[in-house]
Amino acid sequence: MVLENKKKANLRDVAKASGVSVATVSRVLNTPDRVSKTTRQAVQAAIDHLHFVPSAAARSINSGRSHVVGALVPTLDNAIFARFLGALESKLGEHGLSLVIATTDGDPDLEAEKAQRLVNIGAEALIVSGVTHSDAFEQLIVRTRMPTVVTSFFDPNYHYPTIGYDNAAAARMAEDFLIEKDHLQIAVLHGPTEHHDRMRARLSGLHEKAKLHNFETDLTLKGAENAVNELLSTAPETTAILCLSDVLALGALFELQRRGIRVPQDMSLMGIDDLPSSASAFPSITTIHLPAVEMGIRTADAVFEWVEHQTVPEPHLIETSLIIRQST
Repeated sequence: MVLENKKKANLRDVAKASGVSVATVSRVLNTPDRVSKTTRQAVQAAIDHLHFVPSAAARSINSGRSHVVGALVPTLDNAIFARFLGALESKLGEHGLSLVIATTDGDPDLEAEKAQRLVNIGAEALIVSGVTHSDAFEQLIVRTRMPTVVTSFFDPNYHYPTIGYDNAAAARMAEDFLIEKDHLQIAVLHGPTEHHDRMRARLSGLHEKAKLHNFETDLTLKGAENAVNELLSTAPETTAILCLSDVLALGALFELQRRGIRVPQDMSLMGIDDLPSSASAFPSITTIHLPAVEMGIRTADAVFEWVEHQTVPEPHLIETSLIIRQST
């Protein structure tokens, strides 16, 4: 099939072809009930003939609404964010809202820059991860009065509504489970904490009823491999590994298996997230379930109520749960 390289039709072309004014075409597109049936039919015939596609940007100028919501997340290279965003986009769609996603690499300055871009394209609300943000971001929200919802973190006293987990309680639940299994020497593998308030909160939840050996590493399979090698050489008395992310738990499992260390016979292993890979691994990985899908749905509903009815959402705690599998 050969596509013709013709100039895209615009509002003036439709007006000329249907014999009406540009303003009338605009009314047909935005408030059709205010236009006679005969006029609507004439304009629609011209639209069909010219293959005219109405501009969402032009409509937003007329209506004052873009129906776009922006979401800022650290990365797409993590199934927990993919599940959250999938549920969020689907539920927003049911409400007639569209989602635009931007990644920040966990950098507050980059987050502020991309938040400004989302504002520039007409986003009506922003959804962000965690409670660590730059002064530039905070000033942007104050200046634009942008509805902003924080996810993946629960703090009822935070100055934006939070919809998420008690990360400290999730880590404590994991630690308590391992202690109940008589593990008193536990290695804790966690990601960088500098700009990651969720990771800092998880670390703060560990009460050290057991002897803890902390290892900070990249949130990657390779990072987990490096941390396991370090802990085996510096803390050989360890009997369990608590990973504050399932990505690290999976990488730790691979490295333990490469070294011939049996899980759970020689070393128990546990994560936090409940990624699909944790259930499919062999042995399957015990973890703390973070209901990312529920968080996405609740966030979408909250944003809809805010932008459509000016109802500021209340903070909402998403409950976590222990998933016991074969690795402990």
